[in-house]
Amino acid sequence: MWSKCTGASLVLLLCAATLRAEELGEEGFAQSGDVKIHYATMGKGPLVVMLHGFPDFWYTWRDQMPALARHFQVVALDLRGYNKSDQPKGVENYTVDKLVGDVDAVLHHFKQDKAVIVGHDWGGMIAWSFAMAHPEKTDRLIILNLPHPRGMLRELANNPEQQKNSSYARAFQEPDAAGKVKPEFLVFWVKEPEARKKYLEAFKRSSMEGMLNYYKANYPRAPYKTEREFPPVKCPVLMFHGLKDPYLLAGALNDTWKWVEKDLTLITIPEAGHFVHRDAAPFVTKRMVSWLVQEPDK
Repeated sequence: MWSKCTGASLVLLLCAATLRAEELGEEGFAQSGDVKIHYATMGKGPLVVMLHGFPDFWYTWRDQMPALARHFQVVALDLRGYNKSDQPKGVENYTVDKLVGDVDAVLHHFKQDKAVIVGHDWGGMIAWSFAMAHPEKTDRLIILNLPHPRGMLRELANNPEQQKNSSYARAFQEPDAAGKVKPEFLVFWVKEPEARKKYLEAFKRSSMEGMLNYYKANYPRAPYKTEREFPPVKCPVLMFHGLKDPYLLAGALNDTWKWVEKDLTLITIPEAGHFVHRDAAPFVTKRMVSWLVQEPDK
């Protein structure tokens, strides 16, 4: 199932990713209950499902997809509420169990029993949650700038700096928040001019209410229940964390190893921010590919 990859071949993969970044395969839809989930896919082989965060869409993985597609079938989703996926109304349609169900529907759509799950930000929360709910369907887990939910709860309860830096989430939880958020505001982090145009188009297609419902339905509120138990993650985990992330502080990474039953690889990148896979794209892509294609322990 897995192939070995030399350092030289990784360089070739990254060059190919640069050359083919705009050629990101076929698009389609998976049915999750009454909700259609849009995806872009390329490559053949074991399934890798990639989940973006806020504010983002499937195109965020444009550097990683071509490199991974040399070994895997890569499927990058638009989360519900975003871009070309359906945008159901109501906070109750954005709870974690519904979001996990969307990933499960994608596995069913591609007739796969298990997959590698990759997630950034809210996609990372969904990835953690999917691995906990469906350990038998989670081959490996790659998390980018989203600490384990237990670590986040601890920091929200005990770290005044994290409480302060989460004030944006409190604003998003206000009833009238969606009316104050414009697509033009949400492209602030996209550095490339041509990509920024694509993002603006995607956000204009998206539901501002749906995007903020992730916070209303799932972001912890005080008083924080730090004693809450989470099922152990039973698969190997690779984590990337840009240390200049102003929203999710690195203190929440402590003790992650206590909540993972297999090997945990944590890579911190000092000069990268919240969008670590964009800020350090060549490095993240190289390490992601090398970790996935190595021969797994028996």
